[in-house]
Amino acid sequence: MTITQDALITAARTSKAWPFQEAQRLAKRRPQGKDGGVLFETGYGPSGLPHIGTFQEVLRTTLVRRAYEALTGGAPTRLVAFSDDMDGLRKVPDNVPNREMLAQHMGKPLSRIPNPFGTPYESFAAHNNAMLRDFLDQFGFEYEFVSSSDCYNGGRFDDALKGVLTNFGAIMDIMLPTLGEERRQTYSPVMPVSPTTGAVLQVPIEVVDAAAGIIRFTDEDGSTVEQSALGGMAKCQWKVDWAMRWVALGVDYEMYGKDLTDSGIQSGKIARVLGGHKPEGLIYELFLDAKGEKISKSKGNGLTIDEWLQYGSEESLGYYIFANPKSAKQLHAGVIPKAVDDYWQFRSALPGQEIDKKLGNPVWHLLRANQSHDGAEAPGAGDALPVPFSLLLNLIGVLGAGATREAVWSYLGNYVEDADPAAHPALDVLVDKALAYNRDFVAPTLAKRAPAGGEVAALQALDTALAAADPATGAEDLQTIIYEIGKQEEFGFESLRDWFKALYETLLGSEQGPRMGSFIALYGIAPTRQLIAEALAKA
Repeated sequence: MTITQDALITAARTSKAWPFQEAQRLAKRRPQGKDGGVLFETGYGPSGLPHIGTFQEVLRTTLVRRAYEALTGGAPTRLVAFSDDMDGLRKVPDNVPNREMLAQHMGKPLSRIPNPFGTPYESFAAHNNAMLRDFLDQFGFEYEFVSSSDCYNGGRFDDALKGVLTNFGAIMDIMLPTLGEERRQTYSPVMPVSPTTGAVLQVPIEVVDAAAGIIRFTDEDGSTVEQSALGGMAKCQWKVDWAMRWVALGVDYEMYGKDLTDSGIQSGKIARVLGGHKPEGLIYELFLDAKGEKISKSKGNGLTIDEWLQYGSEESLGYYIFANPKSAKQLHAGVIPKAVDDYWQFRSALPGQEIDKKLGNPVWHLLRANQSHDGAEAPGAGDALPVPFSLLLNLIGVLGAGATREAVWSYLGNYVEDADPAAHPALDVLVDKALAYNRDFVAPTLAKRAPAGGEVAALQALDTALAAADPATGAEDLQTIIYEIGKQEEFGFESLRDWFKALYETLLGSEQGPRMGSFIALYGIAPTRQLIAEALAKA
């Protein structure tokens, strides 16, 4: 189904989906774009490797970018992935080699520190920047990479830096009230690079000639130095640097986490002093762990992107990140199965939806993350997963030690037409991920209990009904059989929920489970009867 551009623009103007809400705000300020296109930015600190926070920020920014393109009928846009690699090394990371060597370069810009990794890159930052680009390329993002060091060293920031020196007093007036008394004594919006040690210095400076970029300061050896702040001989403090970057690059949109709310306020004020403006942007909530606590790298209580991709698909991660960016999300392995199944439900529903529903469907946005909006139905829209991920997990859980790819596909033949991995590549990928998820999270928790009371007679009735059923009986008919048994008063179930809970706990070993008719159709009637026999033997 093709949506005309006029219909797309009309629907986009009133859509309540958050990427369109962001795009609508941006379009009010930049209705026709500008020379070179509307600029979206996402920032990165190269003292560490890319992580799930990097992914979510680039993905969400990309979704707003595509929504803006749709809203404006294809106005040109750009996305800059900015690396703050001019920042000084303040702490040697715990997870890098040659830490002793790095310790000898404390305080120097990350781009001027030797590469500890033994890879063919000239500096610590260059290695991590390459990892960032590889990371973004892995997911197909369209972006331009810009490094802070290139901008400072090459003079791209010189004019904006002169603006900082010209407005030095006004910037100090903004920043000093936000600092403690001790920090005020050494604070300077501009940090010079020592001509003797090469370190980025946290010392007060005196502006000698703002137009020429000349500053004066006391070096680490106590000598007074007068030198240019231009061409990579200085860098700005964080909040000033952020504001200067917005102005120098002409950034129109940048989102950031709730923990940077105050920084955004101060940087916005500084941007106005420099003659620019604060970009539009969404302030998103941070991820939490399974206990609802803030994720900390030092605690290791989060879930890495590699861990997610070990147990769930890239699409499911995108889906989980898409929803409610202004609400905190728990990020742990337990959310993966539902994210996988929910993604595929939204994907299969997409073609039949009216345009307003399409624009609110997360998959409509995710399928277009790496292509411009042209109104056409994105490739893959409407695809369905033959077997839910949750049902795969239940099947593998019952198979136990005998769960292999081959065994799983053998059972899938009971349920899926043309049960061949080559015919169902998406399902085949999820079989491997379900095996890994079951091994690490499900199998250790499974414990089948013995049936008790009316459960025994109910299981006997189910076994009798299955014995009389045709082996090819479909999932819906099997579900009806199970329903009818659960409704019988003689078995004493207060509700069907209690009956299904008994089935899950006695046959599958878990408190929750799948639609049992679908499970029996997948697992097979004869193997299910064997499960019932094993359960009854415990009674």
